[in-house]
Amino acid sequence: MRKLTAACILIGALGFSGPSLAKDIHLEKQTPEQLKSVCEKVSGSFSQDKSGYGCGTDCKGHPGTACMVFCQPDKRCIAQVIGARHPRTVESALRGKRR
Repeated sequence: MRKLTAACILIGALGFSGPSLAKDIHLEKQTPEQLKSVCEKVSGSFSQDKSGYGCGTDCKGHPGTACMVFCQPDKRCIAQVIGARHPRTVESALRGKRR
C-alpha cells in the first residue's frame, strides 16, 4: 500500500496530470519527520521510499491524492494543488481551501 501511495504522490508531483487542472508549487525543505508530522496533523497519508517521501490528502481532512506534497532529501518540496491556489506552506497545500 505504501508503494502505491508513494507512486501516486510521485506521479502527481512530477506533473503528469493535466496542466489546467493542477500546478506544482515549490515549498520549503522538509525532513521526513517534519512532513510526517504535518501529514498526521491534516489527516493525510504519509509514505516514504528510496526516491523520497510524500503526503497526500483529499484537501478536506482525509487521505487522498487531490492535494499532494513530495520531497526529496536536501531539496525543496513540491506541492501539487488544484485550481488557482498559491499555498505558502506544506500544511496549507495539504489542507486545501478553508471554508
